[in-house]
Formats: sequence, structure tokens, C-alpha cells
Amino acid sequence: MTNNDILRQLRFVFDFKDHAMVKLFAMGGLEVTIDAVSCWLKKEDHDSFVALEDSGMASFLNGLIVERRGKREGAEPEIEQRLNNNIILKKLKIALDMKAEDVIATLEQANLRIGKSELSAFFRKPKHKHYRACKDQILRNFIHGIQMQYRPDVGEDAEQSNKHNTSEEKSSLWK
Repeated sequence: MTNNDILRQLRFVFDFKDHAMVKLFAMGGLEVTIDAVSCWLKKEDHDSFVALEDSGMASFLNGLIVERRGKREGAEPEIEQRLNNNIILKKLKIALDMKAEDVIATLEQANLRIGKSELSAFFRKPKHKHYRACKDQILRNFIHGIQMQYRPDVGEDAEQSNKHNTSEEKSSLWK
């Protein structure tokens, strides 16, 4: 998944308007314009599409954390220059004030079952022997599960299309 895909999905899930998106970026330490946000939200084949860099996505997620949880005391968190799905999953977990059981339940809503030890592997340091990279399918299902919680009235069609995950596909998530 690209940063732009994730940004579009999160905007839809939380029903953020343009001014709210600008505010979230600012809360995360990046001043942007509505025009910039608009370009990031366009599809890849659109003429004015602009790819969202990792640092921009990190700023948005940090802003989401501040918006939902409040500002943390002490020094401002450093904006990551490189993001991966593990960091994005962790930031979403923090923003939504979720515990491991909540994340597992959210994934189950999207028809993906994982255990607590499998989940904890995503939050370990990359050098740890039990670290696992979070695949796009896991993050996509997590965001879909969040959508089902926050916008249950929307997405029955998306829910049906998500049920195509076969057990064979799910087992490939861990390879």
C-alpha cells in the first residue's frame, strides 16, 4: 500500500474534511495547504497526483495521535523519515488507544484471525529475532476493520469484496 492509499482510506474512515486534514498535518508538525492535501488524495492516474512522502505520512499519523489522544508532555516526537507498515500499524494502534486484544478483534471483524504472539511480532524492533514485517494485507484488513467500527453504515459492498481472502491467501501473509 502506498502512503496515498492509506491517507485516502483514513480520510474516508474518519470522514475528515479538507480543513481537518490540514489541521492534522499541522498538529503532526507539517504545515500544508488544502491544495497539497488534494493532490495527495488524487488517484495515481490523475494529472495533479503527487506522491506523499514517508515524512508527510508520519506527520499526519502523529497529528492523528495528538488529535485523538492529546499532546504528549515533553519533547515533540521526531518525524520518521522512513515508514513501513509496522510503524503505520503501531501509530494507528496508539491513535485509536487500542490494546492487543482490540487490534485482534478489529482484524477479526475484517475476517482475518491472528494470535497475540503474531501481533506482538509486528511491534518488536527489527533486529529482534521474533520481528515480523507487517504485510500490506494485514494493514489493509486492519484499516477495513476500523472502517467497520467507525462507519458501519458504509461499506457492506467493501465487506463482501474483502471476504475473498481464502485460507491460502491468509497463510501467505506469514511467509
